[in-house]
Amino acid sequence: MTTHTPRTLGTTGPQVFPLGLGCMGMSGAYGEADRAESIATVHAALEAGVTLLDTGDFYGMGHNELLVSEALRTAPAALRENALVSVKFGALRGPDGDWYGFDGRPAAVKNFAAYSLQRLGVDHIDVYRPARLDPDVPIEETVGAIAELVEKGYVRHIGLSEVGADTIRRAAATAPIADLQIEYALISRGPEREILPTLRELGIAVTAYGVLSRGLLSGHVTPGQQYAANDFRAHSPRFQGDNLQQNLQLVEALRKIAEQKGVSVAQIAIAWVLSRGEDIVPLIGAKTRARLDEALGALDVTLDAADLAAVEAAVPADAAVGERYAPAQMAMLDSER
Repeated sequence: MTTHTPRTLGTTGPQVFPLGLGCMGMSGAYGEADRAESIATVHAALEAGVTLLDTGDFYGMGHNELLVSEALRTAPAALRENALVSVKFGALRGPDGDWYGFDGRPAAVKNFAAYSLQRLGVDHIDVYRPARLDPDVPIEETVGAIAELVEKGYVRHIGLSEVGADTIRRAAATAPIADLQIEYALISRGPEREILPTLRELGIAVTAYGVLSRGLLSGHVTPGQQYAANDFRAHSPRFQGDNLQQNLQLVEALRKIAEQKGVSVAQIAIAWVLSRGEDIVPLIGAKTRARLDEALGALDVTLDAADLAAVEAAVPADAAVGERYAPAQMAMLDSER
């Protein structure tokens, strides 16, 4: 197994393998997933050296935490001991999957944590983060509640997700923050404007999700592709009609560069995110071992200055058509304000 230099989640967080495994897709967010294959994929990731497993208590309404728990319980002890679990909390959902906002009240924070600890079958959560900012609760109160969980040993590190520079500063003034989880990809470059500079000033890392833009940059999406109603992409503006056609033109431009280097589109897209800084850890949303293997191959892709210039010429910043979420979900993003 090739040895890869670990990355650190900020000045206060743990060292992790340079890629993390995002487990959301194993609970139906992108169509059906095979449970046995999902668990085998987690095991394969751990075997390859991956340490950070990312989940959320609202992924499949607890389904994902239970799946991660089973995967850890059935993994070899040596691999299980190296695993770090990152959990997002606070999203409110109904039995039909509807969204009802976010709850960041201190009592709710502790309640969510209690249920996550039970579902995961662990005595602590390695990184605990509110999934979104609750507009009715000051971030100081939410982070302060997590800090109390840290003091009691139920949480090791505090993270944030999809918040803007002002909120990041206020959170960091309340307690040490290890990382911000945010969408960051060749066609999602918003964090570069204000958020990344703020994080670097404060010594906070990035766990970047959506590095393949929900599969758009995987090289496997075709024009006119249909998605089930419960698939995120069925409602994503970037996957609709003319938007998809134009976005796929960017993918084809990227494919030409990838082919010249003898790698896949997905690998060059992941390698680009890796190249953005040692303080960035891409989360790979693989739900099969085949996709995991492809993603891990990005670690062996070296992009020199000429490669990076060619990639950015093929896919310029802000070249994607369509917002990264549907309007109702965009309105929930403090990071976009």
